[in-house]
Amino acid sequence: MTEVSKTSMKRSKPSYFMAILGVALVLFILGMLGWITINASKLENYFKGSVQIHAFIREGSQQREIDSLKRFVEALPYARRVDYVTKEMARAKFIGDGNEDWNKVLDYNPLPASIDFFLDPKFVNKDSLNKIVSSIQQHFIVSEVKYPDAVVSNLNNVVRKIEISLLVLSAVLALIAIILIDNTIKLAMFSNRFLIKTMQMVGATRWFISKPFDKKAVMNGLFSALLAIGAILVIIYAVETWWLPEIKALRDNGLLITLFLALIAIGIGITYISTHRSVTKYLKMKLDDLY
Repeated sequence: MTEVSKTSMKRSKPSYFMAILGVALVLFILGMLGWITINASKLENYFKGSVQIHAFIREGSQQREIDSLKRFVEALPYARRVDYVTKEMARAKFIGDGNEDWNKVLDYNPLPASIDFFLDPKFVNKDSLNKIVSSIQQHFIVSEVKYPDAVVSNLNNVVRKIEISLLVLSAVLALIAIILIDNTIKLAMFSNRFLIKTMQMVGATRWFISKPFDKKAVMNGLFSALLAIGAILVIIYAVETWWLPEIKALRDNGLLITLFLALIAIGIGITYISTHRSVTKYLKMKLDDLY
């Protein structure tokens, strides 16, 4: 009985090959979408992390009061890279940005000193920023708190649209992937329907019949996932090396490994479930219905 099973499985290798290739292609598409989503998320954090807040200090403030304010800001959970910018440093930056010096017009420096800091990306939204501004403005040496309001609003709108688009696309592709993989496996198992029924007719139990097919499904799912992962790695290497080297800075190896493990789980899981369902279906069918 086992020899018959092995012989029939060898004969069905072409259909298994197409099943492996089909599953690998679907997983490749899912994996590429996952990689794009990861990079989009990292890029979003990069832009959000570039939002800087300026807390301008009143003229005549004592240095100890400025130091106290700086320590207060450094202790805040949302503040990163906190700097004290003196009036002279602000003037140098103003001129360095391509602006003309005002020495011919003014005999004093009109730019205020400030405590500048970047925000943690999680806090870059209107509600959080309003609370942050109110909190810092409570200090009597702070004359004004500014941040790029238009940039934050546009950034949040764009990010929201991208997140919704990727979520919808992921859901649609996931559904398509499940349907395609399930149909591919069913087609591969169709050529084994007589073998399954023959083994049942000679007295083999359902567990004995389904075991070799389930094992084969696990191996095929794993191999499909590894093929997809290999193709994705080639694409990533090509993009980071020749097409868009700057994107290499966004790479997150931890998230990539998680993505690849998810592809392996999806490949094995769906292939196993589809194969087991097909075997069970043919076991329940009458012999005449197989033709």
